[in-house]
Amino acid sequence: MKILLKNATILDPSSPFHSTSQDLLIQNGEIAKISNDIIDTDNTKVIEHENLHVSKGWFDSGVSFGEPGYEERETLENGLYVAASSGFTKILLNPDIIPIPDSNSTISHLFKMGQNKTTSLYPIGSLTDKGEGKQLASLYDMHRQGAIGFGDYKSSLTSGNLLKIALQYVQSFDGIIFSYPLNDEIAESGVMHEGIISTRIGVKGIPSIAETIQIARDLQILSYTEGKLHIPLISAEESISLIREAKKQGLNISCSVGLPNLIFDETDLEGFDTNFKVFPPIRSKTDQQALRAGLLDGTIDMVSSMHEPMNIEYKKLEFENSAPGTIGLESCFGLLSNIFPIDKVLSFLTRGTECFEIQSPSIAEGKTADLTWFDPEKIVRLKEDDLKSTAKNCAYLGLTLQGKVLGTFNNNLLTTNP
Repeated sequence: MKILLKNATILDPSSPFHSTSQDLLIQNGEIAKISNDIIDTDNTKVIEHENLHVSKGWFDSGVSFGEPGYEERETLENGLYVAASSGFTKILLNPDIIPIPDSNSTISHLFKMGQNKTTSLYPIGSLTDKGEGKQLASLYDMHRQGAIGFGDYKSSLTSGNLLKIALQYVQSFDGIIFSYPLNDEIAESGVMHEGIISTRIGVKGIPSIAETIQIARDLQILSYTEGKLHIPLISAEESISLIREAKKQGLNISCSVGLPNLIFDETDLEGFDTNFKVFPPIRSKTDQQALRAGLLDGTIDMVSSMHEPMNIEYKKLEFENSAPGTIGLESCFGLLSNIFPIDKVLSFLTRGTECFEIQSPSIAEGKTADLTWFDPEKIVRLKEDDLKSTAKNCAYLGLTLQGKVLGTFNNNLLTTNP
């Protein structure tokens, strides 16, 4: 396959062509040539757009689809297509499927299902057997099959000793542990942030301390054991301070923030729209601003779309009884671009690969082509008809997005949007 991107502004600080407008010739999965005037030849697909920009392919550190087990929410095939058409060429797949990926055979099966797609799929293996938090799963066997790390999806590890053993054990093969930051005893049956709004509308809340006390514990254990720890989806201001201090001490710690926590605050839940019910919960304006600042100063390593399709029958319920989750892949780029400059947005969407040692080639001749192209100034209003996802539980409908993804190329495969 030969593809020619014409007059594309390259945005990649690691590239010698950064911030210049060039033609890019892609051949046999590699960037064959970069020049300001490449002549297209027969059998070459030419891609031309007004205001065309290109960057490294984007990365999401925690995506849920459904298949296997919940195919009615989303299939892997369509989910990976949604990711590619949204600009993401690499995703980590959360272990919230059936069967729980707690063995080498389940990890191998996921890899096979994700082959021959523009978006590369990296499964997260379950940390414990059946995700029950009682006994470590077959971590080394899953690692050999390609599991990117190990964690029980949105389920906190009650046993500090089990976390200690896990962090010590995976050092033998340079593994990474995911620890979801929530103390279940403090959170109890809360469904939103505990604060003025939860009190006003009479909904049981989850206090920020339910998150920060778990992070403090995990960091203490990490300080003792060493190893690699990833804390997904922090949501509270104090969590940032704890992680910032841990990084200063030299601990090998990384963390992410979910898109909803950057876009909304607790006041958006006053209408009881169940699409705003997500875990971790959307917190205060102060927390939101602190999360944005933590991204900018590098304390928070990456953004996750927190893409979580959900059956309509689980969302069309009373707020307290509805299932948490919103889809976010399709709106992630445009919403971030509303808040941050384009160079920062691209940094947030690409730098997380380093934490998981995933290759992200620079835009240079002879390098593997792993690219996302887009128009950073196109303004669109998100409508349900725009969603390619099977499930439509989207908190961002009606919002204005700045920037439109035009296409992706990875694994010698092309995905384009009209």
